[in-house]
Amino acid sequence: MKSLAAHISSVPLSLDEIKSALTNSRSLANSNLQGIDISLMNLSQTNLSGAILIGVNSRETNFQGADLRGADLRGADLRGANLTDAELQDSYLHRVQLQGCNLSGANLESAKLQLALYDSFTIWPEGYDYRNSGAVGPYANLAGVFLNTANLRGADLRYANLRGAYLSGTDLTGANLEGAALSGANLQGAFLTGAYLYQARLIGAELQGADLRAADLTEVSWEQLQSIAGADFTGAKGLSESDRVCLCSHPSQELGTWNSFTRSNTAKSLGCS
Repeated sequence: MKSLAAHISSVPLSLDEIKSALTNSRSLANSNLQGIDISLMNLSQTNLSGAILIGVNSRETNFQGADLRGADLRGADLRGANLTDAELQDSYLHRVQLQGCNLSGANLESAKLQLALYDSFTIWPEGYDYRNSGAVGPYANLAGVFLNTANLRGADLRYANLRGAYLSGTDLTGANLEGAALSGANLQGAFLTGAYLYQARLIGAELQGADLRAADLTEVSWEQLQSIAGADFTGAKGLSESDRVCLCSHPSQELGTWNSFTRSNTAKSLGCS
């Protein structure tokens, strides 16, 4: 198999060349398909072992039974793709979008799934321990993970274990964080606008400069927060009176801090007297 460096330096195939190879039943092993739009294509049983598929658009592509051993799919869009019975051993799936992807029967032995995004519609191989694979989604075990400045807009993180996670500057706009364990997490400067945090646990979390505008904060656990200086709660839903009392009891220096992004201070956003 050619080296990864050799692949990256080669010229990517054109879409016409890919279609010609498929028509003539030629292997695409070790080919460079970086950035190509192969969405909706039928690549079932195709040999793509060692291929470079970085950043490809492969939404709803049919990879059933395809050989993707050692393939580099970093940043690829595989939403709705069919990967049933695909060979994915030693493949690179970092930051791949797997929402709605069917991976039943796929071989994921030694596949690298760090920060790949999945949701409740993703179908995993029977018995595969996806919760501890490094992928990001519902019920994922991501304690202490570094997700600083990651784009997790609209991500499904229900009941995920994010204890002690580094989420400073992370974009969680509209994310579903219902029941998520965020105790001790660093959410400094995180964007949580419109996020759903019903019954999330934020015990001991760092919220300095966080944007929580219009977030649903119903039954959130706020105990022992490190700092809320500059956090913006404007339009947040579900805050009980006891929640407000708890948050407004923070030092006046924190409450008087302005959020550099929203231009509102914490006390004003909470309606502290």
